[in-house]
Amino acid sequence: MRGTRLVLTGSVVVIAALIVATLASSWAPDIPLAQLKERWAAAPSEFVEIDGMQVHFRDQGPQTDATPIVLIHGTSASLHTWDAWTDSLTEGRRVLRFDLPAFGLTGPAPDNDYSAERYAAFVLKVMDARGIERAVLAGNSLGGQIAMETALLAPNRVAALVLVDSAGYPFEPESMPLGFRLAQIPAMAPLMDRLLPRSMIESSVRNVYGDPSLVTDELVERYYQLTLREGNRRALAQRFNQATARADARQRATTLSMPTLLIWGKEDRLIPPHIGELMDQDIPDSDLVMLEGVGHVPHEEVPEQTLGSVRAFLLSREL
Repeated sequence: MRGTRLVLTGSVVVIAALIVATLASSWAPDIPLAQLKERWAAAPSEFVEIDGMQVHFRDQGPQTDATPIVLIHGTSASLHTWDAWTDSLTEGRRVLRFDLPAFGLTGPAPDNDYSAERYAAFVLKVMDARGIERAVLAGNSLGGQIAMETALLAPNRVAALVLVDSAGYPFEPESMPLGFRLAQIPAMAPLMDRLLPRSMIESSVRNVYGDPSLVTDELVERYYQLTLREGNRRALAQRFNQATARADARQRATTLSMPTLLIWGKEDRLIPPHIGELMDQDIPDSDLVMLEGVGHVPHEEVPEQTLGSVRAFLLSREL
């Protein structure tokens, strides 16, 4: 009996030690904003106050462009997701991009409102702050939903839409990144505010790529560090709690009057390709480009291929 107790006691000690080691290796306090700015807000980054937030943005390219391109990132991303597109497009176009509330260096919204409608109003305020009356809106995932919502709210201000593996319709994911799954469990919120294994971020990023070998350490580090901006982890959980697709989403899409380019990765396991096909059916003036072997973030994974489609679309619509 004594031997059994010793074995059990030893097992408990080992398990406890493993738990402590796991927690220690996953411990990730917030990174001060000033420290993050040093690495992620170099020129041409700027900040503008909107709705009580210091919004991180970059406004590049010829300021005389009559119809600028506004790029809107997805969940847990930042304006940096559009680096490749911006580097290429700014050779002849003005490009505005920014960190949405709850993400990147902008951080959480003071009122914790992360509804699609509120995001759309926010986009218009950023455009106003930069003196942009009318633009081409391009968005990935959540950013695509926000672009559509903005077009529905103020169609006179949206010349065209470019929707990249866009949210907005009800869908069932084939596979969801681990970080997204944990953020939707209320009981995990206290832990997620203090723990963040870098391996979980790497797994989540690899999950949305069609070719995970393209995921670099630098890419993972960017997602990891910006997630650790004060308030972002809690805001992500709140955003998921408010992320509901409208039952009338398809009917509303039929009212979009502007030309729309849909770009979708055939290997997208988060928002399946058939959602892109449905959007193409519903949006009156739309073109759909399906990309073989590509996942949920084609603008990151195959930027040159997607840029070719964007340029052809804009040229064909004289934009």
